[in-house]
Amino acid sequence: MIGKEVTGEKPVPLAKVFEILEKQKKQGELEYGQRLTYDYAQKFAKLGLKKTEELIGELLKLEKIREHQAIALVDLMPERKEDVELIFAKERTKLEEEDIKKILELINKYKK
Repeated sequence: MIGKEVTGEKPVPLAKVFEILEKQKKQGELEYGQRLTYDYAQKFAKLGLKKTEELIGELLKLEKIREHQAIALVDLMPERKEDVELIFAKERTKLEEEDIKKILELINKYKK
């Protein structure tokens, strides 16, 4: 197991999860839960780690976006306005049309 004690909690993008488990896999066999997580991250991480970190950085430059929201946006890579609104549905942050447009432009820039 990677760790046995929770020392803190921090949101991590799927690309980072994949990289961590990839290193662990090279050191030895993954446990069942780690294997499932590895397979999930491998299947659903939309960008490599470098591009993921760049996009998160750009999203964090937008005034209303916090780290956990930026990570959710990068992991899900929404294509439509409604998808972005769903990510922010339970947040106190109220996005304007202009904010959503900027988010979608940034995401589309990295999809290419």
